[in-house]
Amino acid sequence: MLRVDRIRVCYDDIPALHEVSFEIEEGQIVSIVGSNGAGKSTILKTISGLLHPVAGQIEFAGTRIDRSPPYEIVRMGIAHVPEGRRIFSRLSVVENLYLGAYTRKSDEEKAETLEQIFRLFPILEERRNQRAGTLSGGEQQMLAIARALMSRPKLLMLDEPSLGLMPILVSKVFDTLKQIHEEGITILLVEQNVREALELADRAYVLMTGNIVLQGTGEELLETDLVRQAYLGM
Repeated sequence: MLRVDRIRVCYDDIPALHEVSFEIEEGQIVSIVGSNGAGKSTILKTISGLLHPVAGQIEFAGTRIDRSPPYEIVRMGIAHVPEGRRIFSRLSVVENLYLGAYTRKSDEEKAETLEQIFRLFPILEERRNQRAGTLSGGEQQMLAIARALMSRPKLLMLDEPSLGLMPILVSKVFDTLKQIHEEGITILLVEQNVREALELADRAYVLMTGNIVLQGTGEELLETDLVRQAYLGM
């Protein structure tokens, strides 16, 4: 579904990613883990068109997208849930959700998708007319994920969805990702919460200072000395 081939990305003239390559097959959950500043968010921003690589290329469903604008990439079927949620705090829950459906043409399609979203996130239906900025942190994260799902993506990318949440809410977020995956959506997950991200993943990559230093199944990486010592404190 997605092929990232030796991309190099810079901020001004400072390299952030060094010839990063990986692939995602349809139906997989792929996790990219690493410490803060490793370049994880940069990967997602580059895939979604917010940044452009200075070298290398990205293909989605056989089409090169590394020079496409973000709105076109959304239309192709990639949705990005950014770090920090980035909801529209003064708008209601339902207004935020409809903004996520701007690529959908018919009102009937939007209404049908909204019903599906409310089945997955019943708390959002209860809060549908409430200002998004008054939601709890966990509810805001659910809203950010739900807004991305309103575009009916083939690939859902999430940047640190557990960031700043209490442990019980972290578990709820990961349970929600499992449900979304069961609905047939491919997931690319960037996380500092290494154990949970690797336990969830079919395939995973460890990123350090802009380089992929380790790859394998989630189970395989959990058993490596690097992950156990650097990220799990074992």
